[in-house]
Amino acid sequence: MKKNHTRAILFRIAMILYVIAVAWLCFANFSKLPDVPRTFFGFPTDKVVHFCMFFPFPILAFLAYDPYTTTPWQALAALVSICAIGGIFAGCTELIQEQLAYRSKDINDFGADCLAIGLSGLLVFTIDVLKMRKKK
Repeated sequence: MKKNHTRAILFRIAMILYVIAVAWLCFANFSKLPDVPRTFFGFPTDKVVHFCMFFPFPILAFLAYDPYTTTPWQALAALVSICAIGGIFAGCTELIQEQLAYRSKDINDFGADCLAIGLSGLLVFTIDVLKMRKKK
């Protein structure tokens, strides 16, 4: 097995563990935890947490499929796919939270999730394309 494929498998395992961790953070009951400040550097704390939870999604996904993107067009297709899947994942977490008595759905949480996915995706895409150009 090639080194890149072994690396991709490890990142796929990391991605599965990450999805499990995000699901736990989104669906667990944290009502017994102490209160936290409402803002973090002027931003609502819960939105910062959502941003931080979803920022790694494109990074891990891209690393899991990096050996298969050899042209900028393939990298762009991977970016669009990864961001779409990340957005669906973020949307599903909000829809499930709506069904839980101890959680609530918030469209602004979904917005923070999508912002993180988009910015992280653009960062990874840019790095991937620069890496491709450097190889030439």
